[in-house]
This record gives sequence, structure tokens and C-alpha cells, in this order.
Amino acid sequence: MLYFGRSPWMLQAVFALRQAVFVEEQHIPIEWEFDEKDQTCPYFLWHDGNIPIATIRYQFSTPNTLQPDRFCVAKAFRHQGYGRKLLHYLEMRGIQEGAIQSVLSAEIDACAFYEACGYQKTSEPYTEDGVLCVEMTKQLKTAVK
Repeated sequence: MLYFGRSPWMLQAVFALRQAVFVEEQHIPIEWEFDEKDQTCPYFLWHDGNIPIATIRYQFSTPNTLQPDRFCVAKAFRHQGYGRKLLHYLEMRGIQEGAIQSVLSAEIDACAFYEACGYQKTSEPYTEDGVLCVEMTKQLKTAVK
């Protein structure tokens, strides 16, 4: 089941999943993973019973630019389409909120996934939270003239 918002139970599931993927699996320091945006940003959460499967949070970097981040899928559920569907739901939500493009920071290892979802590399590699990344952009819809 897909959930959206910031309810207490949902945030607990989101944070547990991010802890498992980013802190434990990828060894990102916990103080880098959890930040002030966690206090305000909305989340999508794919949840099956008591198991958090995938999550993503977002904000707008400009009034028309969706900025997804903290996107992860539980290890046992990767390569099953959950990530692609979750990103699509977020993009549709972004369009409803006025986004015409999406710009994200992608781990180098995830570039092929984002390219398959229609994103293009728009920067040289850089390090973010100790991980090699690139900026990727996707046009969501054409601006109305």
C-alpha cells in the first residue's frame, strides 16, 4: 500500500528504512542522513503489512522544480518495480503541485535506474555525504504558454 504524508507511524517506518539502507548498508554517518528537512518534508512510503518497502521525500528547489531525495528501497524488494512506481507517483504529485522538471542528486551506482526513468545527467560527478553522485534532471511537462 502506498502512503503519503507525515503521520507519526509513517515517519517511524520511513526512518527505520533509511537507517537500514543508508546508515547500516551504505555506512553513511547517521548525523549526515537525518537532517532538518526531516521536520517538514512530505514523504511517500510503500508499505506492506509491517514491512516498509520503499520511501522518498521531496521539496521544491524553485516553484517549478521538484527535488526528490532520500529515496531508497529495502534490499529484499529491489529490482521488483517498487522504486520505478514510487518515483512515478512522486513525479505525478509534483506535476499537480506545479512542477515542470525534477532535479535530483543520484548516486553513481543508481544512474542507470534514473536514466531508465527518463532522467539525464546534468553535472560532473561530486561527493555528497561521502558518496559519489551526479545531478540528474527530467522534464515533467511542458510549460503552458
